[in-house]
Amino acid sequence: MKIFGAIALTGLLCLVLITALGVVWTRHESRVLFVQLTSLQNQRDDLNVEYGRLELEQATWAEPRRIDEEARTKLGMVAPAPADIQLVRR
Repeated sequence: MKIFGAIALTGLLCLVLITALGVVWTRHESRVLFVQLTSLQNQRDDLNVEYGRLELEQATWAEPRRIDEEARTKLGMVAPAPADIQLVRR
């Protein structure tokens, strides 16, 4: 009967050690995943800031006044004289 008690106690001790190691491993994995989550959230925030900056830049470049200015200065375009305008009818 003593041998059965010793075997049972040894088995329970092994089970406690295995579950303790499982808890330690799970907490470690949880910390690793939390660090990864935080890193990805920071990356997302940086990308959102960059996206907002790019949207603002696109809106600035697409202003009709700016397009007109670029066409006149870089391309040498001018508004046509009234005599050069022809109306096309279908």
